[in-house]
Amino acid sequence: MSTTRAATKAALRIGAVALAGSLLAACGSGDSGTASDKAGGKVTVTVDLFGSFGYKEAGLYAEYEKLHPGITIKQTDTEDEADYWKSLQTRLAGGGGLADVQGLEVGRIASVTQQQADRFEDLRKYGADGLKSQFAEAKWAAATGKNGEVLGLGTDVGPEALCYRTDLFKQAGLPTDRAELAKRWSTWDGYLELGKQYKAKAPAKSTWLDSIGSLYSIMIGQEKERYYDASGALIWETNPALKTAWETSVKASEAGLSAKLDQWSPQWNQAFAAGSFATIPCPAWMLGYIKGQAGETGKGKWDIATLPGGAGNWGGSYLAVPKAAKNKKEAYELVKWLTAPEQQAKIFAKQGNFPSSTGAIAEVAGTTDPYFSGAPIGQIFGDAAKAAPVQVLGVHDQNISQQITNALSEVERKGLAPEKAWENAKKGVANTLG
Repeated sequence: MSTTRAATKAALRIGAVALAGSLLAACGSGDSGTASDKAGGKVTVTVDLFGSFGYKEAGLYAEYEKLHPGITIKQTDTEDEADYWKSLQTRLAGGGGLADVQGLEVGRIASVTQQQADRFEDLRKYGADGLKSQFAEAKWAAATGKNGEVLGLGTDVGPEALCYRTDLFKQAGLPTDRAELAKRWSTWDGYLELGKQYKAKAPAKSTWLDSIGSLYSIMIGQEKERYYDASGALIWETNPALKTAWETSVKASEAGLSAKLDQWSPQWNQAFAAGSFATIPCPAWMLGYIKGQAGETGKGKWDIATLPGGAGNWGGSYLAVPKAAKNKKEAYELVKWLTAPEQQAKIFAKQGNFPSSTGAIAEVAGTTDPYFSGAPIGQIFGDAAKAAPVQVLGVHDQNISQQITNALSEVERKGLAPEKAWENAKKGVANTLG
């Protein structure tokens, strides 16, 4: 969120209608300010994001403003990407209330390139085609339109690992060494088995993982084909890899290993500091989120180990400039700077969002993180990024994923039979696809 992208992120899940209204109001006031600022020789560039891209936290906005005295940056953000996307669609359809820079999650990028290319600037007109060599080939290609348009520049990718609480592991009598754990949970069955051992001696009010929805998401991120095949055909109902991810997630629920927390909910946010779960599937962008939610008291209590079942990718994002943006050129210059290798490396060092820039990937290889017990995050996520499959992206990837995780939430939170929940997922996808 930013993965992803990751995601990553401390606001409440609120209704889509209220959210759209509040964002429209916020962006509306920003637009009027932008016009007057520009007339006075200054420009306010508005940026609208979801989750935690980390720019403000890493001091990049302040640095850019210092380098460009006539520019002021104002950011709005939304915790839940699904709410953000609904609001963005409303504003794109109406043509108003849009920021100069809009974030796009990788699961939405096919929708943009295939269905909404006319609503975003082709960044080639500002010289973006000269930046191609800076980015991983797959990252660049995913944001390229049918006619070669460059519709966004890549921020991060979401190579996957597992984050865990060493203090809770110790209390339950489990090993805490990341190399030993990687061997113990080299498969997902091994991960569930270790979870059962944890449950037998777990500290009070603590479970093995946060939710089976996050388990599903991390597992499906290990697959090249998930919801669509390479020809663009829908395969999610019959994809054996998806079925395995579903069934493993259901097993975790039936074994009582989940804290039953909906991701991005207030309760989920609070659980990081409360120690409500001992492990969490952890794409790189999740590191900054954990730091934000667990706070200083969590420093040194977390660690990171490689993922069961092989490498994968969950999330990652782009920055795009809408056609309706007020300050297109200034917006592009900011996007270009934020996604440059130097800034991507800084974001990883401070927030954990793993770069999509090839130059930055090499630069961060030796990075460690004291918050996560000195874990070699550059090596762990770098190795995962190299080994992760290049995923087939479809127009409705994110929508289908949301329906499946909603159904899994019904299994763990409402006790719905998995068969019935699967049928609900199918109905939800059918409604989503129209």
